[in-house]
Order: sequence, then structure tokens, then C-alpha cells
Amino acid sequence: MAIKQKIKKIVVEYLVIMFGAILTALALILFLVPAKIAPGGVSGLGMIFYHLFDLPVGWTMLAFNIPLFILGLKVLGKQFGARTVFAFTVVSISYEFFDQILKLAAATNDQLLSAVFGGIVLGIGLGIVFRAKGTTGGSDILGQIIHKFSNTSVGIGILIVDFFVISFAGLAFHDVTLALYGFISLYASSKIIDIVMDGFDYARSLYIISDKQREIIEVITEDMQRGGTLIKGTGFYTKHERNILFTVVTRKEVATIRQIVKEIDPKAFIIISNVHEVLGEGFRART
Repeated sequence: MAIKQKIKKIVVEYLVIMFGAILTALALILFLVPAKIAPGGVSGLGMIFYHLFDLPVGWTMLAFNIPLFILGLKVLGKQFGARTVFAFTVVSISYEFFDQILKLAAATNDQLLSAVFGGIVLGIGLGIVFRAKGTTGGSDILGQIIHKFSNTSVGIGILIVDFFVISFAGLAFHDVTLALYGFISLYASSKIIDIVMDGFDYARSLYIISDKQREIIEVITEDMQRGGTLIKGTGFYTKHERNILFTVVTRKEVATIRQIVKEIDPKAFIIISNVHEVLGEGFRART
């Protein structure tokens, strides 16, 4: 039974990767490639070679990804496995299917809309692939290689690769505006990838320092039905020991608790931070 469940899980993950890869191809053919907007990485190079030399985008991406994948295996080991090959192959085949068989046309002729919505759809597709433990190769592999041979983080390495590809597109087409649209698309896709991977922040944590903690705790526990923790602390200058009240509430409750605390103690010191996930009573876990 355990083996069947494991196989089922792997199959589902590959289907998810396929779905994300198809969305990635749609972002390219509906928005980015027709508008000459390079999203960075291998897909950006595919777009450039298509408009300059009339080479098919899908097969050009595949031609770049295969040697990059082999290089990644030699330099980085087997961390880029079958899922990577599967993902970038599906992207390439899907693009050619949409282009040659379905003959899909550009969704809009407005370059700004193409940059924004192309980045959004691309971010959704890539985020789905990443969530299923896959990668589309390209700048991901080069980013890992840059990280290995320098002090640069993987994220910065990928950003460097994408920056040069987008800048190259601007030079190749003699149009700085296209490069600027490319950076807009890159920003949009990176933000959407974060949302798909991590979701929206749905809770807030509060650190409250006040001389009227008993009254504040009473309101939080009885009126708002929330718990909290008292943390012992010492003031930098006063050297006085006092408790710091820590609690977590939903986004909707932040305004309420902030107003209540200020009404009880106008001099209270409050720190409010975003919370990515909360596991425990009163909060839902991410799925």
C-alpha cells in the first residue's frame, strides 16, 4: 500500500509539473514572444533567436536546455534529475503544439499588458512547477553554477543571468523600451512565483510592550479569543526587567487589537510583522 501511495504521489507531481509547464508555454506564446519581451533565461534566448533568425522558439529552448542540463549534472551532480528534463521538454513541445498545430495568436497588441500578464501567467506556471519539486532548467541551472563558484546566492545568480538575457534582447532589437518591459515582466513573474510557492501572508504577529499588560491580555484572551505568550526582556537603557507580550492574530484583527491597545495604553510600544504560516489552534495550515 505504501508503494502504491508513493507511486500515486509521484504521478500526481508529474501531472502538476506538466500543467505548470503548459501554462509557462502559454505565457510565452500569448504574451511575451509576440511582443518581443524577453522573460529571461532560455525562453528569452528562444524569443530573441525566433525574431532574429526565424528559429522555432520551442526547439531553440530545448537545444539550449539539453547542454545546460548536462553541464549541470557534471558540475552540480544529480540534483537536476528527471523532473527538470520533463519540465523543460513539456514547455518546448507545448509551445510548438500551440504555435504549429493550434496556431494561437497574441492575446493583446499592447506591450505593457503583454509584459504584466505574461509575467503573471509565467509566474503561475513556474510556481506550480517549483511546488512540485521541478525546475524548467535554463537560468536555474546557471544560477546554481554561479553560486557554487562564488559567494553569490542562487537567487542572485539567477537574477544576473536573467538581467543579461533581457539586456541582450534590448540590444538585439535596438530598443531599450523592450528591455524595460522585460524587467517589468521579470518582476511580475518573481512576485507571482513567491505567491504560488508560499501564498499570501494571512496572519500578523505582535510584540507589545506596555505597563498595562494585564488589561491588554484580558481583552485579547476574553474578547478576541486569542492566546499569547509573555517573554521576559530587559530594557537597553533602563535595565528594567519587564514582560513582552507576544500574540498572533489574523490580518482582519490587526486594526482591532491595535486600537484596543492604544485605548488601554497610549504609550504602548507595538511591533507588527507579517506571518507566513501558523500551525496550531485557531489557524489554518497551508496545503
